[in-house]
Amino acid sequence: MEKIKMTTPLVEMDGDEMTRILWKMIKDNLLLPYIDLKTEYYDLGLENRNITNDQVTIDSANATKKYGVAVKCATITPNAARMSEYKLKEMWKSPNGTIRAMLDGTVFRSPIVVKGIEPCVKNWKKPITLARHAYGDVYKNTEMIIDKPGKAELVYTTEDGVEKRELIHEFSGAGIIQGMHNTDDSIESFARSCFNYALEIKQDLWFATKDTISKKYDHTFKDIFQEIYDKEYAEKFKEYGIEYFYTLIDDAVARVMKAEGGFIWACKNYDGDVMSDMVSSAFGSLAMMTSVLVSPEGYYEYEAAHGTVQRHYYKYLKGEETSTNSVATIFAWTGALRKRGELDGNIELIQFANKLEKATIDTIESGKMTKDLALITSISNPTVLNSEEFIKEIAKIL
Repeated sequence: MEKIKMTTPLVEMDGDEMTRILWKMIKDNLLLPYIDLKTEYYDLGLENRNITNDQVTIDSANATKKYGVAVKCATITPNAARMSEYKLKEMWKSPNGTIRAMLDGTVFRSPIVVKGIEPCVKNWKKPITLARHAYGDVYKNTEMIIDKPGKAELVYTTEDGVEKRELIHEFSGAGIIQGMHNTDDSIESFARSCFNYALEIKQDLWFATKDTISKKYDHTFKDIFQEIYDKEYAEKFKEYGIEYFYTLIDDAVARVMKAEGGFIWACKNYDGDVMSDMVSSAFGSLAMMTSVLVSPEGYYEYEAAHGTVQRHYYKYLKGEETSTNSVATIFAWTGALRKRGELDGNIELIQFANKLEKATIDTIESGKMTKDLALITSISNPTVLNSEEFIKEIAKIL
């Protein structure tokens, strides 16, 4: 057959460990036989980030601004152990944090629902979409280790030299401090992205923080959301028959557990990171979650919501068999290809993305799946496939 042509490249961000291995398998078995794949390639593997002093991450984000659509493999955010393992020059920041800060926008994460994989929460009948703010907070923090008694203060100096000070803590011994920030502009973009997405998919929107404890930081998020909703979106929401409401994060968790699903839950950056893992695991698997960063400027970056599957990678290096779930990584590719097709008016590319997703779901629903799903499926006598076998089964159905 003649391969499907692309007019505009995707930005391709390669990653680390087991997901990097799956990345190549997906391209070789599911994409390259059918698509004349055009990508602008960036190697965001930790070794290359170290060699380039993380410039490759910045370059990949700028390329996303140029071309509009990116697809990203999972990457390592190094800790002290990784510093030694990879002999790093420094403890490089999260590539996702860097890219999200440069593109702004919001990360929307939603579980991939298949028959035979029932949610752990029995009353969840529809997907719950997590809307995660994609800038600031702990991901752009500054930290300091305190090694002796002293006073820690928060100091802000205006452009004309005026200082504002708040006491953080009087230390009588060792300890730690952390400084975080956000901006009104980014919070406003986050709010509008959430309201627009709710209107697009016609679902209720919840927003939750801890403003009772964080009376300035979290309260600012709450106030900005409410102001924008009242001024710009209240009438549209009423017209569409959907609801926006704010609640405390602990109340939201309690409500989510008793809900049926079918709504968007908007969270600050860290809350969204944690809660999306909770929701995806409860729906079946961390590898069964779509994730897309949507920027107010119209940039899209698709990725898997999970990590690099380090444990499986070490087994793979020893020549041992792994059964790693590649569904979320496949759906990162299909999401990016579909969006590229939509922006370019390329119907064939859109149809291909839809067919690849259907082939993936049909494979699982036929009883052929990776070990993580076989352990929780209600399908009788499932066939457990290793990492490569699973991708090759999808290729057969495709």
